[in-house]
Amino acid sequence: MPRSVNHVASRAKRKRILKLTRGYFGARKNVWTVAKNTWEKGLTYAYRDRRTKKRNFRALWIQRINAAARLEGLSYSQLMGGLKKAGIEINRKVLADLAMNHPEAFKAVVAKVK
Repeated sequence: MPRSVNHVASRAKRKRILKLTRGYFGARKNVWTVAKNTWEKGLTYAYRDRRTKKRNFRALWIQRINAAARLEGLSYSQLMGGLKKAGIEINRKVLADLAMNHPEAFKAVVAKVK
């Protein structure tokens, strides 16, 4: 009995991954093994960086809050400690947005802390 190989499925699998690697540089877009390795590595980076993105944004928010707080004569840690004592529950994302886009509202929050 002749050997049965499912060419349709294996070709479809290769085409699917090569379609996903369109736009990559050089052999990464059209050589099967290189493209497959690049695509798999890309999934690894995507998984890792979904977590890294959260850290980066938190760091950015803290920098923005610190800069705005120092214009009001407080450090970041003094401001956050004062918010805790005053019982104001506002997260860093919203606080950074206030500092950037609504400085008068941020000043009002700082006035409550002082």
